[in-house]
Amino acid sequence: MSSQRVFKSSDHMQVSDGEPIRSVVQESEHSVIVAWHVEPGQTIAAHTHPEGQDTWIILSGHGDYQIDEQGNTVVVTSGDVVVAKRGQVHGVTCTSKEPLRFISVVAPIEAGYVRLPPRSRVDT
Repeated sequence: MSSQRVFKSSDHMQVSDGEPIRSVVQESEHSVIVAWHVEPGQTIAAHTHPEGQDTWIILSGHGDYQIDEQGNTVVVTSGDVVVAKRGQVHGVTCTSKEPLRFISVVAPIEAGYVRLPPRSRVDT
């Protein structure tokens, strides 16, 4: 087990032309810490952690943070701490001109991950 206790988030941010990359900073028997770099227009799909909590610390940029299965969102921006408790829907789309960068802490390690199916579009 590593004794390192201080990590530079910038060392873990990975740019991607496709979907954002989940870059693990540190994993233990208790939690996983992930660095996210989300380019403008990119989305982290709506999902839940059925057995745990996902806490995000927004470092830069801003985005539309999905808060329910209906697709309702709130704006998150640098300096925000965002908490999705056990089973709560969450996902984000970067709406800023610069990347949305944040750290995610998922606990416990057995939190699980369930991606929501894409929402049906109803044409009127």
